[in-house]
This record gives sequence, structure tokens and C-alpha cells, in this order.
Amino acid sequence: GTRRCDMALAFAVVARPVFRPQRRFWRGASSVRRCLEVASVVPASISTSSSTKSSPAPGRRAHLLAGVASLCATALLAPDQAMALGQDPAATLTRRGMAKFTQGDVDGSISDFDLVIVAAPTRAPYLWQRGLSLFYAERYQEGSAQFRKDVAVNPNDTEEAVWAFLCEARDPTGGGFETARANLLKVGRDGRPYMRAAYDLFAGVGGEDSLRATADGGGAAEDFYSWLYVSLYREAKGDDEGAKTAMVAAMKTPYGNSSGDYMAALAEVHLKRRGWG
Repeated sequence: GTRRCDMALAFAVVARPVFRPQRRFWRGASSVRRCLEVASVVPASISTSSSTKSSPAPGRRAHLLAGVASLCATALLAPDQAMALGQDPAATLTRRGMAKFTQGDVDGSISDFDLVIVAAPTRAPYLWQRGLSLFYAERYQEGSAQFRKDVAVNPNDTEEAVWAFLCEARDPTGGGFETARANLLKVGRDGRPYMRAAYDLFAGVGGEDSLRATADGGGAAEDFYSWLYVSLYREAKGDDEGAKTAMVAAMKTPYGNSSGDYMAALAEVHLKRRGWG
């Protein structure tokens, strides 16, 4: 089913000129400003429909894959500038926070996401981007709370349930891996086989091999995401070397290397924050 149409897809820019960066804006260029310098404007229409089988789920992924150009184009706008251009200031802040995260400015991204909540409090439960940034800032209790709020409004949100688990497993004041597993949020059936397998892995009713097997009958996204969640699972269990191997493998997949997906940027941020790349 469709995910986050009420917020995330509303941030996509539909049927108007957008910037098409000539390279992925979180790689190669030294800043978002560099991205704008090399970008060219072309007419485009960003669809909010679901993607093909090999693509990640609609909602978050549709927004991420379609909206990278919009992120780059608006990342440097201040909220008042956005309003003057007829854009939603909260949406602009969200894009700017996402751009900062992909550049490795985790704390800066949190500041922008917090401003989104000030500007539009009703969007607070939907800010999964904020939860990811809180995880990498090691603010695990706040991250878990963010993801749990998200699942409360999106009860089929498998990924946010897993990320709440990850926050709780790493929280030094919590009960660790087994407590996080015991408290794993129950969610509805995910339409993506690789996310069902990932959820089963964290729940303790599936294995790494079952998750990786989803890549055999899938496509580029399945290959990347199965390695990503194997890595995150291994790290949660304390196997840092195994986690590093799997995360490097995720980044080496064609999808991890060139898709433009926000989670591919996350994998690169993960490697750098851990000192693995």
C-alpha cells in the first residue's frame, strides 16, 4: 500500500522545472552549493505513483528517488525565501535537513527537522528522516520515540519498526539487543519481500540467508537493501566486522552506488561515522 502520501509525497515538486544534478549530490561534490553550480534546469514531472517491482516501496522511496533533484534545488533556501517563492517552508526545511544529512552534517539536519516541527507540529510523527539523524547522533531514546510515533500513524511501517529496534539495541541505558527484540513493534504485512525477511530477522524468526535470498529473485534494490539490513542486524548484535563487510557490500551494489536513494546516502554516512570507509 501507499506510504506517507500525507507528508512525504506532498514535498515532491510536481509538473514544474526542477534541477537535475549531473552527479549524486551527496557524493563527489564538496557541498550542496557545488551541486547547484553543476545543475541544469529541465522540464520534468515528478510522479507520485508506485514504482516497479525492483524499486523500494511507494511513499518514502517514491519521494526519495523522484525528489533528489528537488532536494538539491531547494537545499539552500531559507524558509522565508521558500515562502516568497510560493513553497511550503516546512517542506523546504525537510529538504534542507535531508541534504545536510547526505553531506554528513547530522547535527545540522536535526536542527532543520526540529524547525519543521516548530513550523508544522502536525508533521512531527511523520519525520522518519529525523529519526535516522537521531540514530547517528547517538540520541537513541529520542530516535526510538520518533520511530514509534511514526509507526503509530503508519501501522504497516516495517522499516520504522526496525529502526526503533536499532535505536533501542544501541541505547546504553536500555536492555540491549534482546530487550529491543522483545519490544519490537508489531506491524502489518509489508509488500516488499526483502523487508518482510528483514523484519523476520530482527524478530528472531528468520535468518540472514533468508534475507539475502530475496535478492536472488528480485532486482537491484533487493540486493542493496538485503545487505544494508544484514549489516545493521550484525552491528546491533555486536558483530562490527561482519557489519562492516555487509555495509561495504551494500555500497558496492549498483543500487547503492548510483540509485540516488536517500538510504544509499545513509549507507555512506554509516560507513563514515563508523570509520569504515
